[in-house]
Amino acid sequence: MQGKLLTKEDAKKAIYGGCILGGGGGGLIEEGLEKMEQIFSIGKPTLVSVNEFSQDDYVACVSLVGAPSAQDMYIDSEQMIQTVERIRNEFPQPIKALMTNENGAATTINGWLQSAATGLPFLDAPSNGRAHPTGTMGALNLTEIPEYVSYQAFAGGRESKKVEGMISASLDIASRTIRSISVQAGGIVGVCRNPVTIQYVKENAAVGGITQAIELGEVYFSAKEGIDRIKAVTDYLKGKIIHSGTVEKFSLIEKDGFDVGCVQIDDLELTFWNEYMTAEANGQRLGTFPDLIMTFDRHTGQPVVSAHIKEGMDLSVIVVPKECLLLSATMFNNKLLKVIEPIIDKKIV
Repeated sequence: MQGKLLTKEDAKKAIYGGCILGGGGGGLIEEGLEKMEQIFSIGKPTLVSVNEFSQDDYVACVSLVGAPSAQDMYIDSEQMIQTVERIRNEFPQPIKALMTNENGAATTINGWLQSAATGLPFLDAPSNGRAHPTGTMGALNLTEIPEYVSYQAFAGGRESKKVEGMISASLDIASRTIRSISVQAGGIVGVCRNPVTIQYVKENAAVGGITQAIELGEVYFSAKEGIDRIKAVTDYLKGKIIHSGTVEKFSLIEKDGFDVGCVQIDDLELTFWNEYMTAEANGQRLGTFPDLIMTFDRHTGQPVVSAHIKEGMDLSVIVVPKECLLLSATMFNNKLLKVIEPIIDKKIV
């Protein structure tokens, strides 16, 4: 099987490129860099194209489920590996590769550690090429298959909050259960879930999305620190900088395992549900999820996720139209997008 042996340099680019594609969510850069050290202390994962597999080979998705701002969250490498082994033991077909659920600072490389530890290759096809709030948005439109049985192995937390286990149920029940368990575990769990065929991945995932994150990271680091970096990544993604200014108001509440809030920068208002959902100025909508809306420190060019915004920060905001992104089939499913509206009290569909 042909593939690319991934390096630490690839991981660093993937973390920063993934953070930008996270659109405000997808984990923290610090979290990704810490995970990078864990990965390469174990071994080197191999990135493999979907074209290296048979159409009926099965792959499983690895994910982190929880709220980025949770204070008691904990998960270690042993727990993440454990979820993969549990799925391999319990799912009736052989698992030939692993994939991640989305791009983000932590999530683009989520699965590299499990790949290095188990020898399973890592698929160049995240379930979604950007980050998204709900588990069903990362489930490759399996919600549209009523008979699909979701297998989800989970582990996370420490001491009295430590959890591990397996659920097999409808996708909706399984996803809601895992979200609830993540709250009980202190804010986050690692999950290995929803085995599907390569053919299904080709039809529904963001094929090439890991390579795109690495390339975006390379563009980011190739530019000079500051506004040049923001312009470079915006040009690469075919987006635009819509505003630069100082954060006047910021609100965040943690609700049911999600971060929900609002950022006010001069006349620009951003809403988020983990990821940025809307950008509006003077009654004009400038970006709507799944468009990519992302914030950067306008002096250093460092991407800043929604949970780390503070009043007084000087930020630049970019918007990339959804047509310019590698996206999952779920990002065009109005039923899944509609659930955002009551959370942020804004029109999405």
